[in-house]
Amino acid sequence: MDRTRGTEAPPLLEVRDLQTTFDLSKTLSVRAVDGVSFSVEAGETLAIVGESGSGKSVTSLSIMGLLPKEAGRITGGSIRLDGREISALSDVEMREIRGREIGMIFQEPMTSLNPVHTVGRQIAEMVVRHTGMSRAAARRRAIEMLDLVGIPEPGRRVDTYPHEMSGGMRQRAMIAMALSCEPRILIADEPTTALDVTIQAQMLELMDDLQKRLGMAIVFITHDLGVVAEVADRVVVMYAAQVVETARVEDIFRTPRMPYTAGLMASIPRLGASSARKRRLKAIPGTVPALTSLPEGCRFHPRCAFATDLCRSAVPALEATGDGHMIRCARWRELTLDVGQAS
Repeated sequence: MDRTRGTEAPPLLEVRDLQTTFDLSKTLSVRAVDGVSFSVEAGETLAIVGESGSGKSVTSLSIMGLLPKEAGRITGGSIRLDGREISALSDVEMREIRGREIGMIFQEPMTSLNPVHTVGRQIAEMVVRHTGMSRAAARRRAIEMLDLVGIPEPGRRVDTYPHEMSGGMRQRAMIAMALSCEPRILIADEPTTALDVTIQAQMLELMDDLQKRLGMAIVFITHDLGVVAEVADRVVVMYAAQVVETARVEDIFRTPRMPYTAGLMASIPRLGASSARKRRLKAIPGTVPALTSLPEGCRFHPRCAFATDLCRSAVPALEATGDGHMIRCARWRELTLDVGQAS
């Protein structure tokens, strides 16, 4: 989907050079998000992808103001919501934004839903806090939201506790809570990872339908490139706390320009691929480096088949290619990456 906006209107969400630091001890700190930039337009779905440890979830927690206070803090950059700087707001001010302006879905609802309150009460409390509705009206709103996300018998399920629901139904209840105040942006952090493939497909269809109905933007955080192909308009690829490539979703799949992105694409089985092609599917060797022992130069070079001495010594900048890509690779101009993913 290619959306155009007037030059006078800021993006709905704009993250610029975001830096988030964690204190591991009194003398040791690491930068878990290192200079991350992206923007999201109204009605757009932006996917943030990468392996575990790449900084995806910390980026989302930074945006939501949910970093652990004892260790994590934003140390640089900007987070703007509809042109308003929110990175330095107080806890009280951020509580007004969470739920009302930005909703969030977490990977495991049992860790986010309160086990001692019914799902209806939890949704209603969110509505009362942000809209000022009466408790009776908020309960009706909770029933409407449970119905909207496809939970059967919402009038009865509103009084159900989280442990009495299946995993898929709990995830629907969390989506209902996140959308109960009609936020303009929904951040979905690995929302389908713990679900079986049938329920996962239902969740993706549900989110797409709700986005069309409500006109909200979605930031979809995942390591599943199959999900990315289904839901995203644009993609941000992260590696070792940095953005390494951004592009439209079709360009990422057809012509990835950064070796890490190409490696992710090459590891995806394709329906209808030849037996020879299936046998050549490979995982990227090695693992994402620990933030306490990052390599010099390009952070991906120890795992990259194209690395040279330049890659091992020079820190690559995130560059615009002129065709809609942003790439962090010193050799992108000379590389032709064939991952067998062109459609």
